[in-house]
Amino acid sequence: MGSFPGHVLPGTLFLVVGVWHIWCALVRYSSNPKSFRVRVWNPVPGFDGKLKYLELYVIAIGGFIDFCIELFYSTHLKLFVHGVLNPTHMNNFEHAGMLLMFFVFGLIVLLSEKTSFLPLPDGALCLIVATAFCAEYFLFYFHSTTHKGLEGYYHLILVLLIGLCVLSTIAGALLPTSFPVDLASGISVTLQGLWFYQTAFTLYGPMMPDGCQLKGNDVMCRSADREVRGELLANFQLFSMVFVVLAATAGAYGFAASGTGQSEIRKSHAPFDG
Repeated sequence: MGSFPGHVLPGTLFLVVGVWHIWCALVRYSSNPKSFRVRVWNPVPGFDGKLKYLELYVIAIGGFIDFCIELFYSTHLKLFVHGVLNPTHMNNFEHAGMLLMFFVFGLIVLLSEKTSFLPLPDGALCLIVATAFCAEYFLFYFHSTTHKGLEGYYHLILVLLIGLCVLSTIAGALLPTSFPVDLASGISVTLQGLWFYQTAFTLYGPMMPDGCQLKGNDVMCRSADREVRGELLANFQLFSMVFVVLAATAGAYGFAASGTGQSEIRKSHAPFDG
């Protein structure tokens, strides 16, 4: 099982990074389509370069803080029982391992960008973040906590969204000049963050479907029909999120492409129009 903060905290991290990735991909493409390349991170402009690496610090520090919460706070420091890992908190250990991977990714990119000890191309960085998403995917797919019923359905959708993150980041390494691939990566990360939020508000908050309730560590529904209704509601919530994210992305693209950006895009499309 999980908790409301346990879903909101990582959801916030994914949502912020995903939205920033979408916006930066749109701006970079509309500014110069011919020189566009996939990036796993995007510098923050202005402020005399003081906030250039803010995204990487958010990933590394945010992942480390969430890692500490899962490993130390949630387990109440009862890490071992009779010389073995505490079986009561195996889900916390698994979550901590997932978050550790994103902390390592942020640290590796910082070392690659700010020092000469670990110079890595963007393709290699794409594969590293894909590895972090793979760890997250397998963690939720082979979770020690058995997700059943409505809870299992929400986590199944989460696993599918994580799979999209894996595929889009791997595609970024294989197609380093593809704008759709880079945009798809940002959209999939954003949807994952939003679904973390949706899971928190539905299973542990005020949006629990009628006829279902949280009893102890399980979500129980009064009948099979109520459970099916909850799953159909989850489908509608996912569709709504996809629609809103795509509509917002289209609007942001129109805004980013206004002015000089439009002429650059038209020039890049001219050979195909001819």
